[in-house]
Amino acid sequence: MAQLQKGDIQVTLLSMRGKYCYKIPDGLPLAMAAPLLCAGITVYTPMIHHKMNQPGKSLGVIGLGGLGHMAVKFGKAFGLKVTVFSTSVSKKEEALKLLGADEFVISSDQQKMQSLANSLDFIIDTASGDHLFDPYMSLLKVHGVLALVGVPSEVKFRPISLLHGARTISGSVTGGTKDTQEMLDFCAANKVYPEIEVIPIHYINEALDRMVRRT
Repeated sequence: MAQLQKGDIQVTLLSMRGKYCYKIPDGLPLAMAAPLLCAGITVYTPMIHHKMNQPGKSLGVIGLGGLGHMAVKFGKAFGLKVTVFSTSVSKKEEALKLLGADEFVISSDQQKMQSLANSLDFIIDTASGDHLFDPYMSLLKVHGVLALVGVPSEVKFRPISLLHGARTISGSVTGGTKDTQEMLDFCAANKVYPEIEVIPIHYINEALDRMVRRT
């Protein structure tokens, strides 16, 4: 058996480290790049995997937090018609005016939800609070796809919701190095930036308190 020398180990380690490094493209502010490596890649990966980058298709985004707002931004950059679903009407202005979504729907509005039956090609579900899945599955067209990236305590739906229309539900948590670099390059080229707030370090305690209070 061949023995590794100290120099061989160092070269191997350096080679491995390179596999997990990303080049931040020129024009992409570093502060903007950081959230892309978390929320950004979390939604970008299933969108690319399920071919949610086809202009003219329709996308539903459930929830409008860190993950949801990036799903909307990617959807619009891909040329999709984007509908945001939320439990809070306070998210409406952000969805339509700030992020450029095409439509905003309160998920408890049963009449509106029913009117959208079989209208969406794709759904990205970013909600981590427990919620019903059947109402959203019914919004998908034949062969529609719901990608789950949130973390509710359970996922329950009637089998007919999946079988009717040959729909698909899948899960995703992050992406590999290839997808991540591709996403960074795409964001730089298309100016797809997350909504962020840069704060001074001495404000960190107040910022954490705001996060807990969701203000």
